[in-house]
Amino acid sequence: MSIELNIGVIESISEAAFRALQKTGDALRTEVVDAKVMPYNNGAMQNDNTYVESDPAAGTVRIVTDAPQAEHLYIHPEYDFQIDNNPNARGAWLEPWVSGSKADRPAEIFAAMLREELKQ
Repeated sequence: MSIELNIGVIESISEAAFRALQKTGDALRTEVVDAKVMPYNNGAMQNDNTYVESDPAAGTVRIVTDAPQAEHLYIHPEYDFQIDNNPNARGAWLEPWVSGSKADRPAEIFAAMLREELKQ
C-alpha cells in the first residue's frame, strides 16, 4: 500500500484555514465591541487601540488592546466602571469568550469561516 500526499491541496487548505482564523479574530473583535463590555470613556481604547494581530508563522491571531490603561482595567474587575457609553463595561471583558458563556463562539465562528473559505 502506498499513500501519496497532494502537497498543493494541503497547502491550499492550510492557507484557507489561516484566512478563516483571521476572519474569526475580526468577527470576535466585532462581537466584543457590539457587546459593549469594554470600559469606554472616549472610545480610544476600544475603537483605536484594539485590533487583531496575525502571526502566519505560528498560525495564530490575537485580539490586542495596546492602550496603556488596558491591562490595569482588565485585571481589576472590582472597579466601578462608568456605563454611560458601554452599559456592560467591566474588567476581564474577554472572559465570556475565553471560558464563560460564549466559550464555544470562537470555534463556531471558525468552523463557519472555514466552510466559506473552502467553498472558494
